[in-house]
Amino acid sequence: MNEELLKKYIKGDYLTDDERDTVISWIEESPENMNEYKTLHKIYDALLWNEYEENGNVLSEPKEERKNIRKQLISFSKYAAIFVIAILGSYIFIKFFDAPGAIKTEAVKNTIFVPPGQRAEITLADGTKVWLNAKTKLIFPEKFDQDHREVYLDGEGYFDVEKDEKRPFTVKTEKYNVKVLGTEFNVMAYRGSELFETSLIKGSVEVKSHDQQSSCLLSPNNIAYAEGGELKTAALTDQNYLLWKEGIIYFDNETVQEIMKKLELYFDIKIDLQNKSIITHRYSGKFRTKDGVEQVLKVLQLKHKFKYTRDDSTNTITIL
Repeated sequence: MNEELLKKYIKGDYLTDDERDTVISWIEESPENMNEYKTLHKIYDALLWNEYEENGNVLSEPKEERKNIRKQLISFSKYAAIFVIAILGSYIFIKFFDAPGAIKTEAVKNTIFVPPGQRAEITLADGTKVWLNAKTKLIFPEKFDQDHREVYLDGEGYFDVEKDEKRPFTVKTEKYNVKVLGTEFNVMAYRGSELFETSLIKGSVEVKSHDQQSSCLLSPNNIAYAEGGELKTAALTDQNYLLWKEGIIYFDNETVQEIMKKLELYFDIKIDLQNKSIITHRYSGKFRTKDGVEQVLKVLQLKHKFKYTRDDSTNTITIL
């Protein structure tokens, strides 16, 4: 990893989309990289606040310079919050705002990444509230444009969109876009995964593929999902699976194979399902995210006997 690039990311300096993706991919690549990122973040945090304590209350300091310091601290806090989530495993409310008097020549994009096994809640510049599930990345501007609002989601998020008829709100994902005016809905769209779901709680949403070949309009208590490259809809009969907002993983009559795919996403671990005899067995249940992936496996073992091994060096669980 380019050291200067990593420093710019931690400081909140401007990065291109490609540079930002490079840093995030490196952080996600291994536990060692994540630990190095956390350590550097903590050091920068301490140095920055020490500098502010020494200089921030000096009355003779030029007004514009004080603004720049405050702006830098605010920018850093956006990333430090997720660092706190990773260390404490807590459920954090993060409010983003602009530094008074700051002059922007272009829209600055921010990236928030929620580590595996954690979750976060943020409020965007327009008042929209977003809950983010484990291993989720959200890219959003500090300030939305005058005619539209767009964010990019890689993972799972629940959106309570502030209504604005003049500025539609669009959640962009790897394969589909979800467009609304003001509503509440959930989107699951992890990059590289076949799983895509949008469930609507209030209002209305339009879901459309990037190639414009597949689209649908959802009414409340309905869900859109991808199957065979096409969008399909169904009634949302059980909202329990939205309990992830409260730190609970919910499975409703799902096969072992389906459960393992979700566990891989939520906990960023590879599960090698060698025991094919249990693949089609179905389970329903609720699990606390903080209890970890092995707690889920131990509960599953109570009904169908199987063994598993865990190799931390390769971040793999093998089910025998």
